[in-house]
Amino acid sequence: MARKSTKGVDFERALDELEKLVERMEEGELSLEESLKLYERGTELSKACQKALDAAEKRIRILSEQGGKSELQAYEPDAD
Repeated sequence: MARKSTKGVDFERALDELEKLVERMEEGELSLEESLKLYERGTELSKACQKALDAAEKRIRILSEQGGKSELQAYEPDAD
């Protein structure tokens, strides 16, 4: 399996690839070496996703600042 970089990978693509890796591993038909490679790639993708989520949280905090004081608001989805 070719090693892919996680630099510049957007959250949705990284998450999609991670989900596919998990599905392949759950099938249980991989060799130990293949499983280890997929696990390593999954770890990289997981870190990239976490980094993207942390960056989004920082942006939300900055956007939520009011009068120099940060006011975090609970997220409430639309009732559609």
